[in-house]
Amino acid sequence: MKVDAHQHFWRLADRAGAWPPAELHAIHRDFGPQDLAPLLRENGIDATVLVQSLPTAQDTAFLLETARNTDFVRGVVGWADLKAADAVHTIEALAGDPLLKGLRPMLQDLPEDDWIADPALAPAAGAMARHGLVFDALVMPRHLAALHAFAAAHPTLAIVVDHAAKPSIARGTLEPWHTDMARLAALPHVHCKLSGLLTEAAAGAGRVALQPFVQAVWTLFGPHRLLWGSDWPVLRLASDYTAWRAMAEALIDAVDPAPSDADRAALFGGNAAALYRL
Repeated sequence: MKVDAHQHFWRLADRAGAWPPAELHAIHRDFGPQDLAPLLRENGIDATVLVQSLPTAQDTAFLLETARNTDFVRGVVGWADLKAADAVHTIEALAGDPLLKGLRPMLQDLPEDDWIADPALAPAAGAMARHGLVFDALVMPRHLAALHAFAAAHPTLAIVVDHAAKPSIARGTLEPWHTDMARLAALPHVHCKLSGLLTEAAAGAGRVALQPFVQAVWTLFGPHRLLWGSDWPVLRLASDYTAWRAMAEALIDAVDPAPSDADRAALFGGNAAALYRL
């Protein structure tokens, strides 16, 4: 099964005052299943994981309802307030929906870089682990030390680093991102998404700019803890669906050691299907 492990839908009417701003013309409109379905067919994608983009319960409900009305969204990563007094109850209720596969606090938008390292998250993290939910970490390099503390404290919770933690591709800067990612990769329950990289690169950047970063996560996480995702429609800021899919395949073909056919199948579908129980 070929899986896109990271895509979004949204309605602008739900996003008053929230990103994306009007000047981002390529993505400042509604996006739904009817927009993505032709791209999936063109690229032979069988299933997707639909990921939240607003920190609201209403957005999670919208995504779950949308997923129920498609034949390709096999899982939803929603949102919940993981520090709320009723967080455990909320997580248990959400986990009752078989389409809910994970939760994602929007760490990159929070004022505290170490929010994720707070011991107050322990009850929520424990509830997620008990219900087999995945913790999607929307982080940037500055959050990686705190994310490592959280991950080390919760070894039974599956964690996936979205967009490889958005490294400084535009500046070609590998450190300290590489060192911090290596510490995370040493924890066997931490995974990484090969997604969102083109929007971190300079305008018009090609495969050469991305290759050192792809090689790094390939070396650190290996073929069985990497998941390919499109990050569509955010991807539209830098490229299109088919071009990114082709570039990702070329990037993986160029890594050392070279991937086997089984490695490619895992990265482009099998790993996501297993992690998210699709």
